Amino acid sequence: MDTAVVVVGAGPAGLMLAGELQLAGVDVVVVEKLARPTGESRGLGFTVRTMEVFDQRGLLPRFGDLTTTSYHHFGGLTLDLGVLDGVHLANKTVMQWQTEKVLEEWATELGAEIRRGHELVSLTQNDAGVEIEVNGPQGAYRLRGAYLVGCDGGRSKVRKSAGFDFPGIPATMEMFLADVKDVRVRERRYGETVPGGLVMAGHLPEGLTRLVICEHAAVPKPRTSPATFDEVVAAWKRLTGEDISGGTPVWTSSYGNAVRQVTSYRMGRVLLAGDSAHIHLPAGGQGMNVSIQDSVNLGWKLAAVVRGTAPADLLDTYHSERHPVGRRLLTNTQAQGLLFLGGTEIQPLRDVISELIEYEDVSRHLARMVSGLDIQYDMGEGDHPLLGRRVPHVDLVHEDGKTSTTELLHAGRGVLLDCAGNAGLRKAAAAWSDRVEIVTAAPVDNGTDSPLHGADAYLIRPDGHLAWATGSKAGLPAALERWFGPA
Repeated sequence: MDTAVVVVGAGPAGLMLAGELQLAGVDVVVVEKLARPTGESRGLGFTVRTMEVFDQRGLLPRFGDLTTTSYHHFGGLTLDLGVLDGVHLANKTVMQWQTEKVLEEWATELGAEIRRGHELVSLTQNDAGVEIEVNGPQGAYRLRGAYLVGCDGGRSKVRKSAGFDFPGIPATMEMFLADVKDVRVRERRYGETVPGGLVMAGHLPEGLTRLVICEHAAVPKPRTSPATFDEVVAAWKRLTGEDISGGTPVWTSSYGNAVRQVTSYRMGRVLLAGDSAHIHLPAGGQGMNVSIQDSVNLGWKLAAVVRGTAPADLLDTYHSERHPVGRRLLTNTQAQGLLFLGGTEIQPLRDVISELIEYEDVSRHLARMVSGLDIQYDMGEGDHPLLGRRVPHVDLVHEDGKTSTTELLHAGRGVLLDCAGNAGLRKAAAAWSDRVEIVTAAPVDNGTDSPLHGADAYLIRPDGHLAWATGSKAGLPAALERWFGPA
């Protein structure tokens, strides 16, 4: 093999996956057809879950001083993220190009090879690996890897070449998205319904204004190039009466409201992550964030299989865990699309949902949904409320000083957290010490409100999800073998 894993696509999902693989000691080559980053920023900011994910890898400081906010929305109706527990809120200011820059620097520091201007032509796979044909700046060549992951977006060449089934609903309307300088329009933060459609204007750093335009009469059209600024100007004028032709476009784009998801995230040695696996109406920046989280779920599992420490069927849990997350993403973005894009006939529904959001339980439920905090994987039987969920940030103290559940995950390894100094548990886990960090430490605050109250030891996967706690039906060795392979 030329490399252990080939990743196609150098967007947020592909770069995050490359970093995760390299962090786990697995070589990766990223093949990207564009010669340079576009500078576009369809994705904007981070949900609470992605803030946690970046924190657990020690990446947040690389983004500089992050502005966070407790304000969010569901279909344009205001949500308060302050009802959520945890140390993080959402970020709405980091542009996608900045996210890609940080992730690319991190991945290449760890040893990933990013090949820009190299386009996938075809792929074949067999029991031994995957071979692709690539057109690069110096001509055509072949590249072989044990596994290949398609992170090449909604029009994924990997998905089409490998024959993944991609059912769903085709687009029925077309919308425009643009970042423009030197344009003076009032802020329409979460979108406003106007006769004939919806418009949104958000003021961003560096004098940018983000415009989102949906005309109900606009029908999807086949495009081989991005929407023009003239089209954006004309649509804005029709819906608002305002002339923005004096602005300077930084980039323009169009998208539809198609909803599709592959039936399987894995076909043999080819897997999909991010928009390659699911497309939907953009709503609250969830698409990019869920794509990054796909890669965090897949990375450590694929690395373990490649290294030979875990059987190949560990990769089946990538589909079983992330496909329901993608399906729920499609459901909530479709619901938001009805609220966003419906005309006056939808106003009674907006009014009712607005009333319901005033109830704290409803607000918390929706806030957890759009923030990615309601995800719970199947870890078997157990009574601890965190089982299957991500372990939140908890400050810990041990004989050498202080640490935290977040800091323990910086290395991308599993963690057995022994809070009670149980020598028997540590002995039982010793045979997995090459894959799992065994740490004796106790929560600084171990009151009944502490997330880690109720058990003496916790097995945390590299993606931060709790796989086992004392009191679970399965014993610790069984949990270790399930997630980290045989001793």
